[in-house]
Amino acid sequence: MDSDRRDCHLNMLSKMAMCKSHGQDSSYFIGWQEYEKNPYHPIQNPSGIIQMGLAENQLSFDLLESWLTRNQDVIQFRENGGSMFRDLALFQDYHGLQAFKNVLVSFMGEIRRRKVKFDPEKLVLTAGSTSANETLIFCLAEPGEALLLPTPYYPGFDRDLKWRTGAEIVPIHCYSSNNFRITESALEDAYEEAQRLNLRVKGVFITNPSNPLGTTMSRDELNNLITFAMAKNIHIVSDEIYAGTVFDSPKFISIMEALIDRKHEKSKMWSQVHIVSSLSKDLGLPGFRIGMIYSNNETLIAAATKMSSFGLISSQTQYLLSKILGDKKFIKRYIKENKKGLKKRREMLVSGLENSGIECLKSNAGLFCFVDMRHLLNSNTFEAEMELWRKILLSDVGLNVSPGSSCHCSEPGWFRICFANIAEETLDLAMQRINDFVSSMNLQRRQLIAAASASSSRRRTLANWVVKLSSGEGKTYR
Repeated sequence: MDSDRRDCHLNMLSKMAMCKSHGQDSSYFIGWQEYEKNPYHPIQNPSGIIQMGLAENQLSFDLLESWLTRNQDVIQFRENGGSMFRDLALFQDYHGLQAFKNVLVSFMGEIRRRKVKFDPEKLVLTAGSTSANETLIFCLAEPGEALLLPTPYYPGFDRDLKWRTGAEIVPIHCYSSNNFRITESALEDAYEEAQRLNLRVKGVFITNPSNPLGTTMSRDELNNLITFAMAKNIHIVSDEIYAGTVFDSPKFISIMEALIDRKHEKSKMWSQVHIVSSLSKDLGLPGFRIGMIYSNNETLIAAATKMSSFGLISSQTQYLLSKILGDKKFIKRYIKENKKGLKKRREMLVSGLENSGIECLKSNAGLFCFVDMRHLLNSNTFEAEMELWRKILLSDVGLNVSPGSSCHCSEPGWFRICFANIAEETLDLAMQRINDFVSSMNLQRRQLIAAASASSSRRRTLANWVVKLSSGEGKTYR
């Protein structure tokens, strides 16, 4: 009876409510759930799980907090001796505060080394990049149409791009043999796979700098991508939310910069390239929910602006951030110091892992490293990767890291490890835990090898004795 009643209630819900494609059962999200059950704390829970699956930048909060301390009027919503509270509290147009959009495009140009000039009228504000990405897909694709995504990619895209839009993702398979670079043949293979599946391809979706790789796309990759998109007459979406985290060479090249360098400002492709950006990673403010879409396509911008009314940024947030970003001297200092901190922290992680015999993909951006643990697998399979992941997460190490399979990596044994969301002391502890784990694994392997060798030796001795016995050696005749 209870089962019948439950089925009846479920039948009254929509297909969306019953949809299983959110991706919550991914190991990426399961790791978060396990962390929340047993979070590490240096005093209250020193044996708990350390969160290294969170791509969050907490390294430069002191700079932001010192700015707020010096600018009390902004926090109190006061300007020119008067209160701004009433103006900010009342209804605002969903186009967003013009002052905020003006400083945002200036900031976007600054972190791209002024290689691109952005127009505030071509900018749509959204409640975070998740909303920006979904809104863009609603504007570009019908349900059942496809986007091509290079692997490995951020696990949340299975939710952000597909769950409510009904769009499909076809992977562009990339491999460690060339450091997961996008090749012309990989693009063509993905396009042909979409055709085989009877899916109309509407665009290529890239993340530059890459999450989870922490690498920037080369000019050759961008040019190949543009040439491919032109030949297929499809869109390019470039998620550039990590543009401000590039801390080492080579320099970051925006898809817009690549278009400008190819003199495409007046070509059809100019209106088929779209950028997603955010302040979640560049300024370390994911809780403020500042996302944006930039496009030269007027029709798309008009549609996306209307859609943005379902996920607006509060006026108070826009006002506060407009003042912070408007302080050009402070922003230049912040960008410089933030990059310095990210580079130092990455070096700590890489050095700590190298001490355990673990290597990282060479990277120059992001809040994470893509780590090669293939040599720790029992077999070259994704089942072995999940077995190793469970040991790292739960039984042996207590670290929440993201397995490559959750990012649709084509090869088992790679893991994304974040380094900017925890204190240095916690990172040191995490490296010690990994070192102890690897040392234990190596000891067990040596013991197994020694035991196998001893067993083999005993078998050879026994075999030799049997041979001697059967041949009559050692017999005594009476």
